[in-house]
Amino acid sequence: MPRKIVVLISLCLAWLAAGSTADEQGDGDALIAAAQRQEIDEVRRLLAAGVDVDSESRYGATALFFASDKGNVELVKLLLEKGADVDVSDTFYKATPLTWSLFSAPESPPHREIVMLLLEHGPANADAALNAGARAGDKEMVEKALAKGKIEPAAVRAALQLAEGGGHQEVAAFLRGKAPEPSESETFEVSPEKLASYAGEYKNNDIALGIKVFIDGEELKLQGTGQPAVTLDATGEDAFTARDVPGIDVSFQGRGGLIEGFQLRQGGQELYIPRVPSGDAVAEKPAKLPPLPEAERSEPIQWPRFRGTAASGIGDGQGAPSSWDGESGEGVRWKTKIPGLAHSSPVVWDGRVFLTSAVPESGDESLRTGLYGDVDSVDDDSVHTWTVLALDKTTGEILWQKTATEGRPRSKRHLKATQANPTPATDGEYLVAHFGSEGLFCYNTDGEKLWHQDWGTLASGWFFDSTYEWGFSSSPILHDGKVITQVDVDKGSFIAAYDLATGREAWKTKRDEIPTWGTPVVLPPAAGKGAHEIVTNGTTIRGYHAGTGGELWRLTPNSEVTVGSPVVSGGVAFVTGGYPPVRPIYAVRPGGRGDLTLPEGAESSEHLAWSTTRGGTYIPTPIVYRGILYMLHNNGRMTAHHAATGEQIYRTRVQTGSFSSSPVAADGRLYFTSEEGTTTVVRAGETYQVLGTNELSEVVMTTAAISDGLMLLRGASHLYGLAEVVVEESSH
Repeated sequence: MPRKIVVLISLCLAWLAAGSTADEQGDGDALIAAAQRQEIDEVRRLLAAGVDVDSESRYGATALFFASDKGNVELVKLLLEKGADVDVSDTFYKATPLTWSLFSAPESPPHREIVMLLLEHGPANADAALNAGARAGDKEMVEKALAKGKIEPAAVRAALQLAEGGGHQEVAAFLRGKAPEPSESETFEVSPEKLASYAGEYKNNDIALGIKVFIDGEELKLQGTGQPAVTLDATGEDAFTARDVPGIDVSFQGRGGLIEGFQLRQGGQELYIPRVPSGDAVAEKPAKLPPLPEAERSEPIQWPRFRGTAASGIGDGQGAPSSWDGESGEGVRWKTKIPGLAHSSPVVWDGRVFLTSAVPESGDESLRTGLYGDVDSVDDDSVHTWTVLALDKTTGEILWQKTATEGRPRSKRHLKATQANPTPATDGEYLVAHFGSEGLFCYNTDGEKLWHQDWGTLASGWFFDSTYEWGFSSSPILHDGKVITQVDVDKGSFIAAYDLATGREAWKTKRDEIPTWGTPVVLPPAAGKGAHEIVTNGTTIRGYHAGTGGELWRLTPNSEVTVGSPVVSGGVAFVTGGYPPVRPIYAVRPGGRGDLTLPEGAESSEHLAWSTTRGGTYIPTPIVYRGILYMLHNNGRMTAHHAATGEQIYRTRVQTGSFSSSPVAADGRLYFTSEEGTTTVVRAGETYQVLGTNELSEVVMTTAAISDGLMLLRGASHLYGLAEVVVEESSH
């Protein structure tokens, strides 16, 4: 089966999402679930029992969506025979069954056959199939789309341009006979509100191409830097062609009603140009700054959980290195091979470093990095061994390695994920490791297993279709003698606390939440009065009483998929989301009760220091350092805000590439590590300045730990102990 690509996502989203559409709410949900699992006999039985063939999921998708997406021709035929609506559009991606099948049709014969079946029913968006056929040189698809669809002449001319640009002469010749010259009165109707949604600044940083899209009177225009403006005429939904410049085709793309960029086609060439978020100012070239003062060394600190204490990611006074090279070994004090595949980050207590891993018997340690929107899973059900390891911090020697459990994984992992994503947590006496569906394990720091919690399968997948499984990644945290774990899955989400010494449940609270992938954080009470709060990220942001687990407050709106973790700084919890329908940043004060959702137009309240509905990050967790909130996006774009007010200081691109690792900071420096293993060291402060770039020569998906002269950074195969290079003075 070919890979499935998330519709309307052009480049940058990697992995994560949530939810099951099939629960126990009725036979309609059962029909959706059977279609997702491609259980044709069950679909047939439910339809015979009178279940509505157009029963909708929570996102407005029907069984025909999932049959089309998965390329199941027999199931599509059955649903069409029963009268399935080919024109239904889901509420999230605004797509139809034809849209889903078209994404795989060029390379998948079953999907192409489904396109032809759907076209027999004359779908309203047949022009999409016309364009796809013209682009691929598929004359039969072009003919079918024209015969069955109600397609405007302007759309036919746009398809002709695609065929000509792709060198498909037979299709182009056919379309020339079907494409009349435009009349003066002929237009494709686009509302003023829709036109306004396209206006903005767009920039492709890889080739330094900036383009402005704006409205002049009632016309949409496009203008490159130093170039004359070009008028765009609508040829279809989100599709335009240049009026006076032959061969230029523009199609705007986005998700959840938000335009994120456009595809520019000319002469058979295509280029994607992302949108620059409104209000973002690109950082100017910095003035010459004085060198950073030499940092004083302090006592070694512990790094007890993901991103260290309070998820701060800060390692001041530890002598963190600023330069290294993985290939030459410069700045590498030690390098230790770690068996298996895992995205868990290292944690440190005194002289030991703790890690987890998952070792597949099949040896399949495949990992697909980069900016993409593929929702598929790795199909490896071979026996795995889930391990917990302790290493000597000084030498990197593995002191002990314990097997937590063995068996076939209960759930699949995403192409970019592993079977051991959560980072362990320790207080120096206890060590807790979470392996998702395989359970929660507690050891002492000498490797003796003390207890184990098994909740069964914790399936986490794409909210639109939970049969695409992505794995679990929320890390445990320790507070007041308890381990707290956030478990947001397809069904039965909860947050719970267990006694560290015994594993007994202290409290457990159900969550009305689809799958999430972030780690909770503890927010202390203001002025030391009141309860500590457990802050969780999700489609609804929530605060819980740390002692009882009772929900104290909730906050919306938020992204449908949340990955980054909340962080606490200056008595405020910063929470962010980077996926539609909104990409917010919230600065939450403690002490809130009830619904903290702001009224329309408001950006702050008693318990929200500030907020914005745009600019939030998706995968990397943000960092607050010396009064500035730094937001790193998957594509390497970074924005700095005053943490107290939210005011933007600058916006820039750290480097091209894809980022999953969260930033850390130490001694006036910020560290941003890409998936390719390149770490850009940046000066902290209101002026952006790159201090250096370091290569590890290994894929990095994890977040560094800093302690006692070392930066501990885990690559796909090794754990590195990175240290500042000491230059000895000559005695001569």
